[in-house]
Amino acid sequence: MTLFAMKFADASGLLAKKPAVLLVDDEKPLLDVFASTLSPHCEVVLATSAREAEFILHKQTFKVVVADHLMPGGNGMNFLVRVREEYPHMQRILVAGYMKPEMLMRSVNEAALFRYLLKPVSLPELLKVVQEAARAYDVSVATAR
Repeated sequence: MTLFAMKFADASGLLAKKPAVLLVDDEKPLLDVFASTLSPHCEVVLATSAREAEFILHKQTFKVVVADHLMPGGNGMNFLVRVREEYPHMQRILVAGYMKPEMLMRSVNEAALFRYLLKPVSLPELLKVVQEAARAYDVSVATAR
């Protein structure tokens, strides 16, 4: 491909890079399974705590963050509320083993979740939801300009 063709392809979005996704969960084996599902389609970064994720967020831009609800040292919902405040375009997905309906509605509203997923998470569903969230990020950024 010539330099001109590469610039044209990049300008037209044909060379679009993979969307960056941050996965946050204290269960490393689950993080690894999620990462192996998403990595062919996304640039995946892993964090094993909300604190580690917040540090990473200051270093890199992400389109999507997927966080587990219950983690030592802070829950995913509170983390996603902080993400919403600091990075309003970033799409937020909460993964939970179980949530009372009223807690779930509060989470959706307070963190402005793109979606929530109940465990056990179907890997094809995870991929589909993350891809939809990445597109929603693009729309959110484009309409904000």
